Amino acid sequence: MIYREAGDFKTSYRSDGQTFPIRLDRWGYYAVLAVAFGVIPFVIDDYWANAVFVPFLIYAIAAIGLNILTGYAGQVSLGTGGFMAVGAYAVYKLMTAFPDISIVIHILLAGGITAAVGVLFGLPSLRIKGFYLAVATLAAQFFLVWLFNKVPWFYNNSASGQITAPTRTVLDQAVTGPTASAPAKYLICLVLAVAVAWMARNLTRGTIGRKWMAIRDMDIAAEIIGVNPLAAKLSAFAVSSFFIGIAGALLFAVYLGAAEVGEAFGINKSFLVLFMIIIGGLGSIFGSFAGAAFLVLLPVLLKNTLVGGFGWPTDLAAHIELMVVGALIVTFLIVEPHGLARLWRLAKDKLRLWPFPH
Repeated sequence: MIYREAGDFKTSYRSDGQTFPIRLDRWGYYAVLAVAFGVIPFVIDDYWANAVFVPFLIYAIAAIGLNILTGYAGQVSLGTGGFMAVGAYAVYKLMTAFPDISIVIHILLAGGITAAVGVLFGLPSLRIKGFYLAVATLAAQFFLVWLFNKVPWFYNNSASGQITAPTRTVLDQAVTGPTASAPAKYLICLVLAVAVAWMARNLTRGTIGRKWMAIRDMDIAAEIIGVNPLAAKLSAFAVSSFFIGIAGALLFAVYLGAAEVGEAFGINKSFLVLFMIIIGGLGSIFGSFAGAAFLVLLPVLLKNTLVGGFGWPTDLAAHIELMVVGALIVTFLIVEPHGLARLWRLAKDKLRLWPFPH
């Protein structure tokens, strides 16, 4: 009897249109933020940062970016790994060329560079869609990986072909490099993840988001009623690539520290982020976080259970992980195409009517 709208009235259009109209939802949201900012930074250690929290926040940003393009705008993309590589190599070049500028500015500029590249590769969406657009973005994935491998300028003519993040600080706390602490890495990823989620939520609820969804549902009808398909599709590619570029910059600079494009940003990365939004839920900001949390925590859980608990070989546990993820994707596509976000909404609806039948 606690999850009810009774007595939760609105007195203005602003309050009626807020993201969390039910008071208990707002309290839960503020409680999660309070724990994330006020508790976890003081108790987190290197294992929890590197195994759970930092990759979860980075992949959540990437999933939000892909969800804007695929879930909201209906443009299928298989080039997420390549666009993350653009963000990673852009931030590397900026960090080495302008060492005195803040790493936060470098990350945002890397997102902007990735947005420009995303718009360039999004131009085919004006003429093709569906499977053909997926193939075009897949070609972008392979082209970008090849480019960063073959042009030594991108990795500063390093003999190994790897890029390594130099040490950079924010408020006198190292967030990149070998001296970076777990709380510092966690906080910079958390701040950017909250900012990206806030931006995405406001964009998708506004005029731009409605244009994206109109193009997704029926592009011909959307054009008839006045939606410009050129602006709508390219803006979706730009915003999506901006967020994905930020995720790629964080993945390289904060999480990995050193990367080689073929291993860190290959086609597997593109499919991983795509699986996150499929399992989490297309067209949902919450689904992006849910899918990222699920696919980050699942390998950790399986490794600790199968390898640490039962003593199974590591390669066998890795194969079982792939089988479990594949089975879950097929299950969600058949049983609940809208993913974990839809299941969460159904649970809330049932809770609002409990103990009466639905």
